[in-house]
Amino acid sequence: MEWIHGQQPYRISDRKELLQTDIVHALLQTSYWAGNRSKETIIRSIEGSLCLGLYDADTHQIGYLRVVTDYATFAWVCDVIVHPEHRGQGLGKWLVQCLVEHPKLHGIQMILGTRDAHGLYEQFGFERREMMRRLAPAREA
Repeated sequence: MEWIHGQQPYRISDRKELLQTDIVHALLQTSYWAGNRSKETIIRSIEGSLCLGLYDADTHQIGYLRVVTDYATFAWVCDVIVHPEHRGQGLGKWLVQCLVEHPKLHGIQMILGTRDAHGLYEQFGFERREMMRRLAPAREA
């Protein structure tokens, strides 16, 4: 599925073959939540997820959103990021909008764990709630 951004030369696609994994890796390296992920781990995570890529007019990837889901009961939103040079234009908001409107996720409860951007997600019906988690031991290489 693809979305085109009004007057601006941006588009979003859920086609995994368009994802530029070097760029996804570089973007995530700048984040507080995924800065230590290897490129191999990121590629594995893409394979098991619904992903949205954000692209400029020249088809360079400038943003990314990943969702872990069973397509029936839950969707865990993670790895939402826009390249710093393209922030402040509403592109992160557009990524989340495309996510919540995605037909494959219609009627599915979404969860999200984030330390920031609460106001962004609240615009789309997300509520601040407590969650439990289990940290896994580090994988051996």
